[in-house]
Amino acid sequence: MAKIDLDSLSIEELAGLRENATDKLFEKVASRRAELEAELDKLAQYGKPVKKTESAPAPKAKKTEEAKQPKEPVAKAA
Repeated sequence: MAKIDLDSLSIEELAGLRENATDKLFEKVASRRAELEAELDKLAQYGKPVKKTESAPAPKAKKTEEAKQPKEPVAKAA
């Protein structure tokens, strides 16, 4: 890889370089993710089916947060 003298670049050039690097990173990550998903699909035929989730599950509340939350009022017997 060619060495770049970052000190000699202007702010605009550095910002452009950062943007290009970020775009390339996302491109490579998406490509690798597609490869891995294809491989997982091939392997799925040999094992138990795996549930695909669209998003990560919500984290559970900590005990201290649960204690702070008001509880529902309990109706008293007449």
